[in-house]
Amino acid sequence: MFTPDTCCTLVPYFEVPAENLAAFKALGAQFLDKTRNETDCMHYAFSFSGNIAHCREGYASAAGILAHLENVAEPLGEALKLAKLIRLEVHAPAAEVENFPNNIHSSSILH
Repeated sequence: MFTPDTCCTLVPYFEVPAENLAAFKALGAQFLDKTRNETDCMHYAFSFSGNIAHCREGYASAAGILAHLENVAEPLGEALKLAKLIRLEVHAPAAEVENFPNNIHSSSILH
């Protein structure tokens, strides 16, 4: 059955140097533990293609994404020491877009 897509997605891509790949993957458990109890989280998973890591995340609202970024600030900070954020996509219904900061890509949480 077709239902309207109201999911807000956060899609970061990281380039991980080969020597940091194992340590980056080990952070996955920390991300999952912190995300597991987020009430707005609809789905959350990492995938890897060579040295590129991709996290596919879906939330019920823009507020859910912003709360998640605060919740995972510690492991995200560690991840950004090991890898470079090379792309960040945020997709949301028009009604939710206005709830994001003007430029979420330059958010201090992501740097």
